[in-house]
Amino acid sequence: MTDSTPRRRRRQIETLRAQFAQPDGLAFADVLPADRVETALREEGACWRHKVYTPLVILWAFLSQVASPDGCCRAAVARVLAWLVGQGRRPCRPTTGPYCKARARLPEALPRRLAREAGRTLHRQAEAAWLWCGRRVKVADGTTISMPDTDANQQAYPQPDAQKPGLGFPIARAVVVFCLATGAALDAALGRYHGKRTGEAALLRQLADGFEPGDVVLGDRSFGSFYELALWQARGVDAVVRLHQARRADFRSGRRLGRKDHVVVWGRPDRPQWLDDETYASLPRTLAVREVAVRVAQPGFRTRRLVVVTTLLDADAYPAAALAALYRARWQAELDLRSLKGTLGMDVLRCQSPDMVGKEFWMHLLAYNLIRAVMARAAQDLGCAPRELSFAGALQAVRAFGERLLEADAARAAELHEWLLLVVGCHQVGDRPDRVEPRARKRRPKHGAYLTKPREQARTELGNGVRA
Repeated sequence: MTDSTPRRRRRQIETLRAQFAQPDGLAFADVLPADRVETALREEGACWRHKVYTPLVILWAFLSQVASPDGCCRAAVARVLAWLVGQGRRPCRPTTGPYCKARARLPEALPRRLAREAGRTLHRQAEAAWLWCGRRVKVADGTTISMPDTDANQQAYPQPDAQKPGLGFPIARAVVVFCLATGAALDAALGRYHGKRTGEAALLRQLADGFEPGDVVLGDRSFGSFYELALWQARGVDAVVRLHQARRADFRSGRRLGRKDHVVVWGRPDRPQWLDDETYASLPRTLAVREVAVRVAQPGFRTRRLVVVTTLLDADAYPAAALAALYRARWQAELDLRSLKGTLGMDVLRCQSPDMVGKEFWMHLLAYNLIRAVMARAAQDLGCAPRELSFAGALQAVRAFGERLLEADAARAAELHEWLLLVVGCHQVGDRPDRVEPRARKRRPKHGAYLTKPREQARTELGNGVRA
């Protein structure tokens, strides 16, 4: 049954304007306005097939699902049912079947588009004081994501070869590009964990169109080859990376800029298999790069010395100390991934098929960006940088204020929103420079036997009286 008349669609958009644009009731109209959501729904081909579970309701329910600590479909359906009853409308069935079927019809391009737009809007709105040397820095880093052990997921994202069949879990590699100033996720790519063209550098090349001339890409040594730097330079993008382990820096050569700071010329290596002949011919035969040696004097750091490589050759505009501080800030991407995987629960996805895994992945990024938008607004009011606020504290505040914001009228909602920003601003990250902590856990895990054979085999043996 369809429900696509303009009047009904507009009424639902107005009704859910606050709810969809905010997981659990937080206002994000500046970053994700309702008219942009409606445009995305129309252009991505999201059609209305159900009177309750329309694409807009599915987006809101799915978003609240990934932003909640529970994350199950039953809780999402319960939220929709409670919302319908609160609006004086006929409640939906409490079963999860219709919701899951409607969620499966949602185009993956829709949450991907909304997540990108929310992140890039926040990136463009970053204040000048939050930038590095007046430049917009984008940090790229990779991670892995696990998912349920289904045949479909195993086919798309095979488990590592070292794991026995039936004992491992499908695993995907993800590369995420973050805004250094605000922490927003600007873009991402999802691929297999192993195989040709599945490394972090290959996934980042898929996202190259999202970079603009004048940007600075910050990454680890995985992104430090000649071709990576040359391709970024061809786009007008500067790079700051760590020297690849296959190269050695000789500061006795090149044009000296300072102590352990020089400009050298790299020659073009042989064409790699992933690079086509036309692109290879268009790249320069030599590339001038700057190498800066950084000594880590702080106790407790594992790395004592490293070499930073960059295409920023102006030592006056970009001193060696500023480059060292920028590369140290690369660790923010690790913390952002921790927020995504640990705080928001993206470490282990729940969906049973590759198509739904992709949707769940992008919905996590959308929820993450909307929380980052609240933190940026609170930072502006407080006069600090967004990185000084706690992501976990912001998420906790959103959940605490959520139900009250959903129930409030316009005047009360505005007051609650102001208090919400105040609470988020109070959760500042402690200033603990050069903190030294052991990389170990104090709390011991509970003892339990590990599954050493496929579950079906173990279940059969238990049914036959064979002890595991």
